[in-house]
Amino acid sequence: MDGRIPDPQELDPAAAMPPARQRSDGRVRLRAGPARTGGATRIIDLAESGPSRLRFPRGPGALEAVLVNTAGGVACGDAFSVALELDPAADLVLTTTAAEKIYRSDGPVSRIENRLSLGAGARLAWLPQETILFDRARVRRRFEADLAAGAGLLAVEIVAFGRAARGERITAGLFADAWRVRRAGRLIYADSIALDGPISDLLARPAIGGGGRACATLLDVSDGAEARLEEARVLLAEAAAPGIEAAASAWNGHLVVRALAGGIGPLRRLAARFLAGYRGLPMPRVWQS
Repeated sequence: MDGRIPDPQELDPAAAMPPARQRSDGRVRLRAGPARTGGATRIIDLAESGPSRLRFPRGPGALEAVLVNTAGGVACGDAFSVALELDPAADLVLTTTAAEKIYRSDGPVSRIENRLSLGAGARLAWLPQETILFDRARVRRRFEADLAAGAGLLAVEIVAFGRAARGERITAGLFADAWRVRRAGRLIYADSIALDGPISDLLARPAIGGGGRACATLLDVSDGAEARLEEARVLLAEAAAPGIEAAASAWNGHLVVRALAGGIGPLRRLAARFLAGYRGLPMPRVWQS
């Protein structure tokens, strides 16, 4: 020894490495089906782990499940998954207790996976509240659904790019989203988006987002969905507001609505009004808070 106090990193090179983060791994798995008497949908099996929970407020109509993230958001490297299995003739509405926040990351990518299986004649309304991406957020999300004959899926996803109240721009980030829907094992709907880098600048391009800062996709895969195209267009016109571009199209037995807006508030209101009219039912209570 030369008399100097040695650097701890010289004694243990691992000390130079940053401490490993403890990441969230939230999972829920739900199986639901109609009761033997009365036909009301009931919980058959439920499993929860990590910060993910399901709550079931009582009310008339379909069984309602509210997804809760007790971690308060999704941070870099977190993983969350939802697996739903609906027995034939089951009827379920799934929503979230609040907007999901995707926080900034210093590198790791968060992953969100939603996998749905609907038996013959089952119905699912997938109605989460919006997802908000913070600057430098990095997330990959996947939505997969397998429908039996006669099953019906109505799904909506709303995404805000940056916190509008703070005028936040996403100067760097990753948002990758993939939808895959199958009926009787056959792929009938596929949609993918990948925004990597200065997302706000990318969305400013006319061919990508035309300056929009929030987007929404609504998909109806059910018997008769394609025939409701004109009805959907009328509902969109009634819910229209300045600064929003929205359009509906239908093909191959399903209907899709897409919308772009300069902020999340007007887009959320349009989605809620359209969905209430399209379903003929009020939105889940958590949407009204």
